[in-house]
Parts: sequence; structure tokens; C-alpha cells
Amino acid sequence: MTDLSRQHNEAKKLSKELRKKGISDERVLAAISNVPRHSFIDEQLSAYAYQDRPLPIESGQTISQPFTVAYQTELLQLQAGEKVLEIGTGSGYQAAILCEMEAEVYSIERYYNLYQTAKEILNKLGYYPNLFFGDGFEGLPEHAPFDKILITAAPEKIPEKLLQQLRVGGWMVVPLGGRGGQKMTVIRRVSDTEFKESEHGDFIFVPMQEGTVE
Repeated sequence: MTDLSRQHNEAKKLSKELRKKGISDERVLAAISNVPRHSFIDEQLSAYAYQDRPLPIESGQTISQPFTVAYQTELLQLQAGEKVLEIGTGSGYQAAILCEMEAEVYSIERYYNLYQTAKEILNKLGYYPNLFFGDGFEGLPEHAPFDKILITAAPEKIPEKLLQQLRVGGWMVVPLGGRGGQKMTVIRRVSDTEFKESEHGDFIFVPMQEGTVE
């Protein structure tokens, strides 16, 4: 068996494991099966690529646990062609999952080296999301409104500027809270001025930080 076929088998096993853990969206599970997670991590960690665990990447950041990626993506209830803003490109793995699900992906990263590395990896794999180096708290107002917004780091409070970049009828998935742990929160924009929140379990994410790092 070639390395490529072995890794694809590992990805399919991971998808089955996530199904057992409660992920039911078939398109999310198919994306997990198809995206080569090992491509987004250091080669020295490749033995752990298809285990359901977070792993370190550059700049003190992490590639999220696959269950967390799948869970957040499932909460988006993504439809093909929807315009999605991801805050925190990180390794690029989540952006690849969104691309695999045929979304129109916009993603912003505050660490320049992560932005560059993710862009190279994604393009090499044939994924071409719209990537930006910038402050996630600012979002991308010039490309708004977005159908969905996915935040992959934890703000203590809901970023107001990002709420305003949601279209009416759209929603945001965000791990909300301090360093001790967060509540996965879905915020739906009901009208120009009204938003509704619901909570979906406890998680631990790295804090969302302002500014950029070159």
C-alpha cells in the first residue's frame, strides 16, 4: 500500500470515528475523509495526523481536534455556494474542509507566517480560498455580507464588527468565553438589529487576539 492510499484510509477511519462521536452531516464526514490532514502539520507529527486530537503548529497555535472542526462545520449547516468568512486560518485545514464542501471561502489570519504557509499548502492541494493577512476582529467589511462566519479562536465577547458583516438570515459559530473554557455559540442574525444566541457545549480554544504579527 502506498503512503497516499494508507493516509486516505486513515482519513476514512477518522471520519467513521467522528460519526460514532455524533457527527451526522454526511457532507462534513465526506470532507473529513477527503482532506489530507497530514499535509497541514509538521512531518515529525504525521503519525498523529489522523488521531482525534489537536496538534501544535507554528507561532504557538494549534490545528484543532478533528471532532471540533467537524462539530463547528456541522453547526454552520453549510450549503454549496454559500459565502463563508473564517476567522483564524491557522494551518489551513478548516479552510480546506470548507472548500471541499463547495463554499465560497474567505479566511483571515493574524500571523503572517501561518498565512503564507497555509496558502502554499492549500494551493498545492488544489484548494483556492480567498486568504488574507489581517486582524480577525476587523473581519473583511469590503467583502461583506457573509452567509456564515466561523471563528476558530476564542473571543471573550462577541466581536461587534463581525456581527455587522453577517447577512440577515445568516449566522456565526464562535467559541465564546475566557481562557478557562468556552461555550460553542451560534449567533443568528434575525434582522438588522436583532440577534439570537444558542449554546452548544463546552470547548477549549486558544484566545482570539487583536492585531497582526509579521
